[in-house]
Amino acid sequence: MTRIDSIAALEQVYDLTPSEPAMVKVTDHLTPAYRDWIARSRFCVLTTVGPEGTDGSPRGDDGPVVRVGDARTLLMPDWKGNNRIDSLRNIVRDGRVSLMFLVPGSTTIMRVNGRAHLSTDDALRASFAHDSALPRSVIVVAVAEVYSQCARAIQRAGLWARGDDSAGLPTVGQMLADAKAGFDGAQYDRERATRAHTGMW
Repeated sequence: MTRIDSIAALEQVYDLTPSEPAMVKVTDHLTPAYRDWIARSRFCVLTTVGPEGTDGSPRGDDGPVVRVGDARTLLMPDWKGNNRIDSLRNIVRDGRVSLMFLVPGSTTIMRVNGRAHLSTDDALRASFAHDSALPRSVIVVAVAEVYSQCARAIQRAGLWARGDDSAGLPTVGQMLADAKAGFDGAQYDRERATRAHTGMW
C-alpha cells in the first residue's frame, strides 16, 4: 500500500476541478430550502472533537431531531442516553461540531458544520417538553457551513432500497460478552427489548 503523506501527493490523485454545484451549494446560513429539509429530518449523526479524539453520536427524535432557531442557529435537545456524555464533554471543551442529517427514502444528506455550546436555560428546556419529560440540556449550534451531500454513497449502498439486512447480525449482548470476559450477554439481550423502549425521554 502506498501511503499519501502530503497535500501535493493527494492532489496528484484527484481531479481538482469540482463542478459548479459542488462549490455553490455551501452557504454560511440555512437557506429556505436547507431549512425546510433539515426540519423534516428525525435522525442525524453529531460529531464532536475533544482531547481524546473525535466522537460520532447518533441522535433521533419522534419529530424533527433539531429545531431551527433562525438562519444561523440549530437547537438540539439532549434526551436520555447512556450517560457517557462524550459528545457533551467535547462541546464544553472544544465546541466544534458537525451534523449529518438523513431522511428515509431520500438520497440527499444534509451536512452542517459549526460551533456549539450547551444551555440549561429553563425556558429553552421547557420548550422541548415531551409529556412531562425535559431534556437535561440543549445543544445550541451556531452554523458556519451548510450544504447537501452527493447522493452516490446512499445510492451505492442501496440504503433505502435493500430492505432489512439485519438478519444474523451479532446482538449487543454478544458484543458486550466479546468486550468483557464473563459478561452475561444473553441476559442483557433478554432485558434489552423492554429496557430500550422504556423511559425514552
